[in-house]
Amino acid sequence: QVQLVESGGGLVQAGGSLRLSCAASGRTLTNYVMGWFRQAPGKERENVGTITWSLGSTNYADSVKGRFTISRDNAKNTVYLQMSSLKPEDTAVYYCAARLSGTQEFRYWGQGTQVTVSS
Repeated sequence: QVQLVESGGGLVQAGGSLRLSCAASGRTLTNYVMGWFRQAPGKERENVGTITWSLGSTNYADSVKGRFTISRDNAKNTVYLQMSSLKPEDTAVYYCAARLSGTQEFRYWGQGTQVTVSS
């Protein structure tokens, strides 16, 4: 089992920045891929980006490329989502999730943290 706990959400003005954290526990994550997702009211869940725990390789959705950065701290077993140049359309509940490398399903999910960007 992998437990994930997000933190760092809040209210920010458009153009501002926010950093989300996802603390992981329960298992060594070397063979896992971590993902950040978001879901706005009335919209489908969107994969914001992913990072491989072992190499730190990242991928991003086009909607956030150049504005969001995913990183991880091995010592703290924590993944971060640094969000900059925030827009009102970034408003959503943000979730982190984990899947085993080589699989497609994100099996483990955090509880989510609300991010609200005001115009």
